[in-house]
Amino acid sequence: MIKISYLFLFSVCLVFSSFGQSTIKGKVIDSDSGIPITNVSITNVSDKSEFTSNTYGIFELLKAGTYLFEKEGYSKRILNLANNKYHVIQLSISPSNLSEVIVNTNQLPKTLKKASSTISIISNQDITRGNDINIASVLNRAPGIFMQSGALNTNRITIRGIGSRNLFGTAKIKAYYKDIPLTTGTGETNIEDFELGAMARIHILKGASTIYGSGLGGTINIVPQSTYLNQSSIKSQFSVGSFRLAKEMVNINHGTSKNGFRAVYSHTHSDGYRENNDYNKQTITINSNHHFNKKNDLLFLASYIDLKAFIPSSIDETSYNNTPQSAAYTWEQSKGYEDTQRGLFGTTWNHQSNKNLKLITSIFTTYKKAYEPRPFNILTENSFALGSRFRLIGNNKLFKNTLNWTLGSEFFRDTHKSGTFENLYKDFPEGTGSVQGNRLSDFKEKRQYYNIFVETNYELSNKTNLSAGINYNKTSYDLNDRFKASETNPDQSGTFKFKDMWSPKFGVIHQLSKHISIYANINHGFSPISLNEALLPNGQINTQLKPETGWNFELGSRGQLLNNRLFYNLAIYRLDVKNLLVAKRTSEDEYIGVNAGRTQHDGLELNLNYKLLVSKTLLLQTFLNYTYNDFNFKQFIDDTNDYSGNKLTGVPSNILNLGMDTKVNTNFYGTINFQHVGSMPITDSNSIFTKKYNLTHLKFSYNKAINKSLKLNTFFGINNLFNTKYASQILINAQGFNGNAPRYYYPGNPRNYYTGIEINYIF
Repeated sequence: MIKISYLFLFSVCLVFSSFGQSTIKGKVIDSDSGIPITNVSITNVSDKSEFTSNTYGIFELLKAGTYLFEKEGYSKRILNLANNKYHVIQLSISPSNLSEVIVNTNQLPKTLKKASSTISIISNQDITRGNDINIASVLNRAPGIFMQSGALNTNRITIRGIGSRNLFGTAKIKAYYKDIPLTTGTGETNIEDFELGAMARIHILKGASTIYGSGLGGTINIVPQSTYLNQSSIKSQFSVGSFRLAKEMVNINHGTSKNGFRAVYSHTHSDGYRENNDYNKQTITINSNHHFNKKNDLLFLASYIDLKAFIPSSIDETSYNNTPQSAAYTWEQSKGYEDTQRGLFGTTWNHQSNKNLKLITSIFTTYKKAYEPRPFNILTENSFALGSRFRLIGNNKLFKNTLNWTLGSEFFRDTHKSGTFENLYKDFPEGTGSVQGNRLSDFKEKRQYYNIFVETNYELSNKTNLSAGINYNKTSYDLNDRFKASETNPDQSGTFKFKDMWSPKFGVIHQLSKHISIYANINHGFSPISLNEALLPNGQINTQLKPETGWNFELGSRGQLLNNRLFYNLAIYRLDVKNLLVAKRTSEDEYIGVNAGRTQHDGLELNLNYKLLVSKTLLLQTFLNYTYNDFNFKQFIDDTNDYSGNKLTGVPSNILNLGMDTKVNTNFYGTINFQHVGSMPITDSNSIFTKKYNLTHLKFSYNKAINKSLKLNTFFGINNLFNTKYASQILINAQGFNGNAPRYYYPGNPRNYYTGIEINYIF
C-alpha cells in the first residue's frame, strides 16, 4: 500500500512537472503578406538560449520568457511569451535590405537572394513615394516593366515588350490579388482600378511561370495590406490637388492575438487635365486573418470597386501640339465614358499536415458589370467567374540534401455576356451625349482553363540550388451568338479549343559569397487568344489561329556590396516569340487576329539601392532602375508589307529612374524622382517615333507624434516639375477614316500639385 502511494505521488509530480515544462509553440510571418519567415533567429534574453523557425516559420521554445526575434531584411522584435498559448509573431520588412526579404512568387517561400528568376519587389515605401492615385508611376520604377497611362482609366502594361501590341488595355501578362486572378479567361488584365492605399507590396516575376501558367511576359502579384495582430487603429487621409483632385481614405485595423480584421475605404474624384475626363471611383477592401492553431489558418479577402470615368481618347498630332487638353471630337460629342462595378471575393485555408507537408486551398469568385457608351456603339458587359487553386508544399531530404517541392492546380471559369447598341447621339442636339438605340449584337461566352503544375527546388550544396518545373494548361472558349442571324449578321456561335500546352522551366542559382549570388534560367510560356481575335468577318471562328509562344533565356546576379550598403540586381535576357499575333484593322471598329511572324526581345535590367548616409538623425538613400530594350521583328509580313528587322512597336528603347530619399529625425521625409523614357516606334513601318522625354517628381512629408496614440502626417508633392510636354500613351498603327488624321497620342499631364493630411490613431 505504501509503494502504491509513493507511485501515485511520483506520477502526480511528474504530471505537474511536465505542465511546468510545456513548450511554447508559434510561427513567424511577414506582417504585410502573411508569408512564413524561415530561419528566424530566436534568442531568450535571460539565458541566451537560441532557437530557429523552420521552413514554414514554425518554432518551439522550452519555457516562457522574453525573446528576441531577428531575421536579416526584417526589423527586430522583443516579446514576452507565456506558456500554453499559440503565438503568431509578425515581423516588418526593412526596405533597405530587400535581398533578405521572403518572396512567395513560386509558392515556395525563399529569400530574394536565393530566387533563380528575376523578381522586382515594389515595397510600401515605393508605393508612397507618389500621391497614391495612379499605379503607373509606381510600376514604372521597376526595371523591365512599362505602364502607359492615357488617363486614370486608360492604361497598358508591358513586361519585357510583351503586351505592347494590345491596342486597348493590358494583355499577355498575368496578375493576381493575393491568390485571386485579375486576368480574365482571355488573358486581359486590369489592375489600375484597385486602391493603392490597400496594397502592402507588389511582386513582379519576369518571364513565364510554371506556377501561374499563361502569361508570356510575366506575373504581377499584388500583396494587400494584411491585418496587424494585437493592435487596433484607424487611419484617415484626405488629399486635394490639381484638376480638382480630391481623395478620402479610411483604413481600419483590429487585431487580437490570433485574429485580425482590416477594412480600407477610398473615394477619388478628378476633373482631369483634358476635356471629357471626369473620374469618380469608390473602393472598399476587406481582409481578415484567423490563426486557429499551429496547423490551421484561414484568410478572407474581398474587394469592391465602383467606377465612372469619362474617356477623352487619343488625338491627332495637330491637336496634340496645339490643344493637348482637348478630347477626341467624337468622344467629346458622345460624352463617352465607362461605368463599371467590379468585385472579388476569396478565401484561403492553410493546413500544416506535418512538419514536412503543407496544404493550401483557395477558392474565389469575381464579377464585373460595365456600361460603356462609345461614338460607334454602346457596349454592355456582365462577367462572373469562379475558380480555385490547390497546392501541396513539401520539404524532404534527397541524398541528404533538402528538396522543396510544390504540386498543384488552378481552375478558372468565367461567363461573359456582352452586347452592343446603336449610339444615336448624332440625332440629338449637341451636348446631349450618348443615346441608346437598337441592339446590334448579343453574345454569351463561356471561357475556362486549368493549370496543373509542379516545381522543385533542390539544395545541391550549401551554395547551389537547382529548380525545375512544368505547367500543363488546357484552355477553351464557347461562344453563343444570341442575336438574330441575317445576311449582314451571321451566326457566330462556336467552340474554340487550344491544343494542350506544356511549359517547362529550369533554373540554377549559386552563391559566390554570403551576400552575392548569380543565377540563370530557361522557361517557356504562351499567351492565349481572345475570341475577338479569333472571330472572322464572316462570323466563323478561325481555328487555325495559334497562341503566341516563347522561350526566355536569362542570366543575372543580385546581392549586396560596400558593407551591405549597396543592393543590386542585374539581369540580361533573350525572349524569342513565335506566332506573333497581330490585330489587323478591317474597319473603324473591327479587328481580326492574324499570326504574322516572330519577334526577338533582347534586354538588360539593372536595379541599384544605395544607402549614402546613415546616422541617428539623417538618412540619405539613392535608387536607380535602368531598362535597355532591343526588341525587333525577326519575321513580320503584314499583307504585302515586310517589316522584318524593324523595331517592335510601342516599346521605348530605354527607361531610367533615378532618385533620392531623405529622412531627418524620423519627422521629415523628402523624395525626388527623375524618369527618362526613350523614343518608341508608333507604326510597324517605323516611319513615326515618339519623342524621348524626362519627368521630375517631388514629394515632402512631415510626421508628428502628438502622443503615444495619435500621429499626424502632412505631405505636399509636385508631378512633372519642369512642365514637360510628352505622350503618356500611344495608339500604335492608328488609321484615319473619312479624311481625318490618325489619332496616335494621349497627352500627359502638365505640371500638377497635390497636398494632404493623414491622421493615425492607435487604440
